[in-house]
Amino acid sequence: MMRRMKFSHTLFALIALCISFGVSPCLAKSSQVNATELSEVATHPAKMDWWLDDKFGLFIHWGPSSVASVEIGWARASHPFDHQGKLELMPDAEYDALYKQFNPVDFDADQLVRTAKAAGMKYLVFTAKHHDGFSNWATELSDYNSMNAPYGRDICKELADAVHKHGLKLGWYYSTRDWSHPDYLVGDNSQYNDYYHGQIRELLTNYGQVDVLWFDHVAGKWSDYRFEELFEMIYELQPQILVNNRAAKFVFRHKAGTPTPELFALTKGDYETPEGKIGNFRVDYPWETCMPMSKGPDGHGGWSYRPEAVTASFEKCAQMLAACVTGGGNMLLNVGPMPSGELRSEELANLKALKPWMQTYGESIYGTRAGPYVSGQWGGACHKGNVIYLHVFEWADGQLSLPTLPRKVLHCEALGGESVSFTQNADALTIRLHESKMRSLRRTFKPTERSLHRVLKLTLEPGADMALIPVEGHVAKQQHGTLVNPMCE
Repeated sequence: MMRRMKFSHTLFALIALCISFGVSPCLAKSSQVNATELSEVATHPAKMDWWLDDKFGLFIHWGPSSVASVEIGWARASHPFDHQGKLELMPDAEYDALYKQFNPVDFDADQLVRTAKAAGMKYLVFTAKHHDGFSNWATELSDYNSMNAPYGRDICKELADAVHKHGLKLGWYYSTRDWSHPDYLVGDNSQYNDYYHGQIRELLTNYGQVDVLWFDHVAGKWSDYRFEELFEMIYELQPQILVNNRAAKFVFRHKAGTPTPELFALTKGDYETPEGKIGNFRVDYPWETCMPMSKGPDGHGGWSYRPEAVTASFEKCAQMLAACVTGGGNMLLNVGPMPSGELRSEELANLKALKPWMQTYGESIYGTRAGPYVSGQWGGACHKGNVIYLHVFEWADGQLSLPTLPRKVLHCEALGGESVSFTQNADALTIRLHESKMRSLRRTFKPTERSLHRVLKLTLEPGADMALIPVEGHVAKQQHGTLVNPMCE
């Protein structure tokens, strides 16, 4: 049974965090911490700075399901209170026994983290527990964990140690859904609350600094859960942690437990998480696309190891990253290690190919903010100081014409070394690409014939902040206050 926290410790942590972020400590003046106070600390913009700058992370889905080459979690036949999906299913007993064969003797956490870092990734999020309930760490709350598999090691610890060693940020994916737990929604859900709160406490206590907590959905009613208690514990243990928007995703509004607006806002976390597609152009709220590098041959799944999976080209991976960044978001690119612990050769090759791409174009990714041009089929823009970067996906006869900028363009260059020229007048900024005059590349990456993606760097005269500029004919509609990104496919 999880031990309840002492309020005084939590209050002290919240006041310290408020002061560090410049928020008045009178925020936490009541006799108990409530959703409003937690939400104000949780959503303070200062703690988002590193994440907004870093842009690019590695997502890893892995567990015993890799032994049978089936989709993690979703291949288990029983999904209490959830839809069944479109994947081939295994009987529960057969799926739940896969851990008895899970022995990834070739897993090398240090090598994996070094590969991610070389590919330009700044943070890593790992599936500590997926919907199937298997824990990839030495949890004391369940025997269904990696220590009791033939492998017999704490995978989370090995990854956490490697991440900290190499200077990346650490994130835990944790599925609040648990289809193998007898109390999850079909039993005594108060017991399940104690269980999963206890597991979160372990993950935020035993592995040093944790920078991201990436929840993945939960069903039921609001009255089934103790979310204020959960978030109080989270911010007590890791005050500057970022939490995604899925802690209460799919929880139903119900007469027996309708949340207050403050609690609803708290559980929305720090950023949104469009899945399997590029998020819409949005600069008013942080978002991160999570995207599998591979997909099953039927177009479904692909988050975890599937030997027959179809893997996106490295050029596509780079273009998706650019589409996220110019649309105002981050990208969490997923790989699924094999039963041995190694990556599929196709996914490893993509990560290695991203290294020279990021060496050449990384300045147009890190530390930028979207705009001033709104994304379209042509590509998108991001900026940093007096510099605008254009990620161009389509060229009309080697030319790109955009609405003019309110400030003078002093210089235009292509980061890949291509020859470009530009003209600017009161109506338009026109850039011409002279591929036949391509100069020697300054670094190591050379665009292939398959990719039209080019990155341009515009240096502007100093001036005020840049307002967003729609590009006529490229953004057709607006939904829920966000502009539709044509890369959403």
